[in-house]
This record gives sequence, structure tokens and C-alpha cells, in this order.
Amino acid sequence: MAPRFPVDGLRSVHLVVPDLAAALRFYTEVWGLIDVATQDGTHYLRGIGEDAYLVALSAGPQAAIAEVTWHADPAADLAALHARMIAAGAAPDQPVGPRRDFGGGTGFSVFDPAGRRIGVAQGDARPARLENDAYRPVRLAHVNLNTDDVQRDIAFHRDGMGMVLTDLSAAMGFLRCNDDHHAIVLAKGTVNTLNHVSFLHDHYDDMMRAGGKMCDAGHAIGWGPGRHGPGDNVFFYFVDPFGIVIEHTAEVEQVDDSYPVGGPDDWIWPEGRVDKWGICPPKTDECKAAQLAVPFVR
Repeated sequence: MAPRFPVDGLRSVHLVVPDLAAALRFYTEVWGLIDVATQDGTHYLRGIGEDAYLVALSAGPQAAIAEVTWHADPAADLAALHARMIAAGAAPDQPVGPRRDFGGGTGFSVFDPAGRRIGVAQGDARPARLENDAYRPVRLAHVNLNTDDVQRDIAFHRDGMGMVLTDLSAAMGFLRCNDDHHAIVLAKGTVNTLNHVSFLHDHYDDMMRAGGKMCDAGHAIGWGPGRHGPGDNVFFYFVDPFGIVIEHTAEVEQVDDSYPVGGPDDWIWPEGRVDKWGICPPKTDECKAAQLAVPFVR
């Protein structure tokens, strides 16, 4: 029987930064990831969960994102999934075969209808979970991508990758591929860039400690702490030293097929509010600008 979700989770992102040494210091010493391998100049950083890595870091002329990689269900037919994604509007990149990044396994990559590289991995290494030391992320919670055609990108992730639309606000579409309310968010706009990458913690208190570590290191809060509407997760946004927006989060709502898909009228805040609690200050101008500025590169 085909799995409910052929793609069943967000695995990793590949970021490009202009100062690789500084990025390694930041993402390990401050953000809390662990440098576990280097291949062909790319460093692979894991969290405390069971993913081989969450972030790949490579050097480049500007801050950018090279790939978003998803886990395929162990029972998924990769050739069929690849064909399904092509039929939904993707362009081929790497065919089905051994993956060349750290963690191995089998997979492929395509370029989605907006030209973003999307990777799929199956059977890659799943290391033992590490002890929770209160500030390191467990795994990626979601990736948020800006889109100049939200319906196009919803259709690709639904028809090509088997995801399900969970909520649609006036500004964003939320899709899931497991019990988490969302694994990808599509933000309506005029560009097809990275909006932010979200890192999940076991508990709200862990997220707050991680945010405190950022503040101790001199990094200003971009937005938060607060609680989102769709997904109900608590959040803490920062801009990394290279202009990439990153989020610490926890308590993502768990849903199933009985969840009623929400529309824009379901997610309207009272005047002056930017989150569910109503105590979160507005997002900083620096954070807003950074959420539009990071391109995808090939």
C-alpha cells in the first residue's frame, strides 16, 4: 500500500554564506547545532534529533539557499515520486540514485516551478538522539518560502509531493506531510526567496533558553516571543549574521485528517495584535527586509 504521505518530513536546508568560518562559529556556539562532517568544503550540522544533519553550510559570494531536502517515507516509490513531481511542474536535476551529501541514502532532486532546488532522501543515516541540554534544536520544524504565486506552489506541494493544505491565511498557505500542523509555509509576495528556517525544540522553556543564548551573544530579537495562529506554535525570530532569518519554535499543533482547513477569515487578529497572545511587539524592519532578501541559487 502506498504511504499516506510519500514525503513524510522536512530533513535539511543547504545554506550558502559569505564567511564560512564565522557561520560555523555562529551556528555551533550560539545557535546550538553540532558540526558532524565536512565533504567537499561543505559542513554538515545536526541537532539532537535523529536526522543526519539539519543545515549544510557552503561558502559563496552572498547569503543564499541552495536546497530544501525532504525525507521520503521508507515505503515510498522514489521513481514514482520523482515522476509525480515532474508531472506537477518540476524540472529534473539529479535522477534517482545514491545521494552524495553526508548521510547517504537514495534520493533525487528537482527544480520546483519557481526554480528552487528540492531534494528528497530515503534510507539516509538516522543517528541516535542526543541528550537534551536545554538549548539545542531537535530538528527542523518548517521552512517558509516566499512565492509570487501561492496557488501554483500549493498545487505543486499537494499534487507533486502529496502534502495536504492545513490552513490558508490572507498572507500564507500552510501544508503538512505528517501530524505537525505544517512542514512548509508559503508566504504570498512578489519574489521566490527564502523567508525563514524554523528549528524545533522539545519544550517552550528550551526555546526561551535558546533565545536567551542569542540575546546573551548580542543578537537582537527580530520578532517574538509570541504564539502563532495557524500551528499554535510559540516562536522567537532572529536574523543571523549573514541576513538569514531563523526561528526557534516549540509546541507545534498536532493534527489529523479531521482538522478543519481554515481560511483567511479564521485568522484575523484584533487591531494592534501580531500574534495570538497579544503581547508580542511588531516585527523589526531588519527582520522584515531579511525575510525577502535571501535568494535560491543553483
